[in-house]
Amino acid sequence: MGAGMRVVENLNAALHGLLASNDEAVVLGEDIRDPYGGAFKATKGLSTRFPDRVLSTPLSEGAIVGAAGGVALAGGTALVEIMFGDFIALAFDQLVNFAAKSVTMYGRRVPMRLVVRCPVGGNRGYGPTHSQSPQKHFVGVPNLGLYEMSPFHDNADVLDRMLAVAEPAILFEDKVLYTQQMCVDGRADDLFRYDFVGGANPVARVFVDTPDEYDYVVIAAGGMARRALAAMRTALVEDEAQGLLLVPSRLYPFDLGPLLPILSRAKRIVIAEEGVAGGTWGSGLAQALYPELWGRLREPVRLVHSADSIIPTAGHLERRVLVQDSTIRAALREDSHG
Repeated sequence: MGAGMRVVENLNAALHGLLASNDEAVVLGEDIRDPYGGAFKATKGLSTRFPDRVLSTPLSEGAIVGAAGGVALAGGTALVEIMFGDFIALAFDQLVNFAAKSVTMYGRRVPMRLVVRCPVGGNRGYGPTHSQSPQKHFVGVPNLGLYEMSPFHDNADVLDRMLAVAEPAILFEDKVLYTQQMCVDGRADDLFRYDFVGGANPVARVFVDTPDEYDYVVIAAGGMARRALAAMRTALVEDEAQGLLLVPSRLYPFDLGPLLPILSRAKRIVIAEEGVAGGTWGSGLAQALYPELWGRLREPVRLVHSADSIIPTAGHLERRVLVQDSTIRAALREDSHG
């Protein structure tokens, strides 16, 4: 993972490496072949290098994921790009009622190496049908792994872990990350450093001076990480409150165990996600935390979500609806009750 590499370049390199190392892997999606290379250029150069295994498809997400599921069921490796994550709703049946169930419904375990990539999130002015964060609609589906791209996790390692499980998985990619720099050499920016905790699915731990000194913990995945760091920087300057940020790569299933010693020492825990409230990954994580930390929690876990609204196209209205660093900052304030 080279210094100065943008997140989309890291993802593109990971896809190149995967196809080079796995002769059976195929990539399917709308307009993913060169010279276009996908809506966000994540597949740039793939079809030139692997012309027979990178296929542009008709505009039917159900058909794309269904075909990819068939490849996986037959023993191959299939990667799908959904042009905008909003459209994954059109492939819900293929993912939930075919691909995920195929792992265990035939009397023996069947490897299903299927990865569906979904650009998600707002703050780009794309409007109501191209800006959503639909992660919560897939939480809790047996045999369906949920992952989120981050600037801390090398996408080659993430894809390897996803495929090693041999179960269908969705990789949610916050669009605001594509042009941001990957974090390398333990430096998140000029103030924050990072390392990793956990086992098979490492969680990035971001801190100021030492990972052992913090007043609160923020848990935020994907594109929320930078907004969380901005809020934490303000909290440090204005309140002299030092925080710790945890950025997971795998959302579901989530291994809470390695994080419990860290979370048990926090005065406040905030979980931030861009989707709207109700049945979310964050609320499920909070629910799992209560029995583990009961008696040590000083106050309820605070959940931060976007407003209960469709996402406007106009920038000033979009910012009011979606979680911003100021939203997270409000949850960190000592006098906050939300």
